Amino acid sequence: MFAEADATIVEGLGRRYSAAVLRVEQGGRLLHERAFGTTRADGGLPVYVDTRFDLASLTKLFASTIALRAVADGLLDLDVPLGTLIAQWRASEHATITTRDLLAHVSGMHSGADYRALLDHNVVEYALSRPLSERPRTRVIYSDLGFIALMVVLERAFGRPFSQVFAQTLRPLGLEATAFLPSAAERQTIPATERDAWRGLVQGSVHDEKTYLMGGVSAHAGLFGTARDVARIAEPYLAALRGGASFLPATLAREAITEQAADPVLRRGLGWALKTTDENSCGTRVSHSTFGHTGFTGTSVWADPERDLTIVFLTNSVHFGRNDLRDVRAAVCDRIVEALDR
Repeated sequence: MFAEADATIVEGLGRRYSAAVLRVEQGGRLLHERAFGTTRADGGLPVYVDTRFDLASLTKLFASTIALRAVADGLLDLDVPLGTLIAQWRASEHATITTRDLLAHVSGMHSGADYRALLDHNVVEYALSRPLSERPRTRVIYSDLGFIALMVVLERAFGRPFSQVFAQTLRPLGLEATAFLPSAAERQTIPATERDAWRGLVQGSVHDEKTYLMGGVSAHAGLFGTARDVARIAEPYLAALRGGASFLPATLAREAITEQAADPVLRRGLGWALKTTDENSCGTRVSHSTFGHTGFTGTSVWADPERDLTIVFLTNSVHFGRNDLRDVRAAVCDRIVEALDR
């Protein structure tokens, strides 16, 4: 049924990525799953459907879902300024920043920082204390630093380190293989990302430099996981729309995938990006209500509520350089929807 989508992925093997896994679900049921390639361009090990990839910024979706669960449980409020949890913000330009602002990327915090500027800094303190780029709620600035701040908020709200918050809070979703800090024994089974002058070939260690300097755990990047588990993080939002049991209250789940901040490139929900134009990497065929996210290493997930459809496409495209994978992602999504609509 999805032979054309598979063929599109095969076409990019060895040129755009060495490894890929595609998973398609509808109504929470698996329709198609296939693995492609090997963990490195020079061979490595075969890739399987349960291979763990460096999820990069898909980590933000897991962190956002934890934050929304905390809101549901009364540990956080979306619209209360975060000075109650981050004391240094109380009398600063950060004073009015809320959890909603962090999730919608309208906090005014800078996007990130070159790792070389962070080598002599505590990355968390840098993120919390760096002067704002804009006044809060002025415009969308997609911000890793904002999600580092969200990690601090969650640790203080739950009273535990973020790695524990992640493991315990999301346990009801049935995540089987997604976690931080792969063991040494696992590293060769994980698709390699980039070869750089600082660390050499990065394989089984987090690609994101800020997370690496933080010890491998953050809310903006750092998770290694499978296509199945990435689909699991979209399911509570689709389940809320279809009226089924959900990890999140239906009203909160719906709010998360509703526009919170306008942007000409990608509108923002709470943690989620929302389809804005046919130029987005979800392609032309999915509905305007589609929500999803991409990761710098070559990962993506898109969910179309009108079709109750989830498409997870994991690759290691950064292994071949820091090039845009939007065209391949869009083509894969288009071929899947075309197959379903025949």
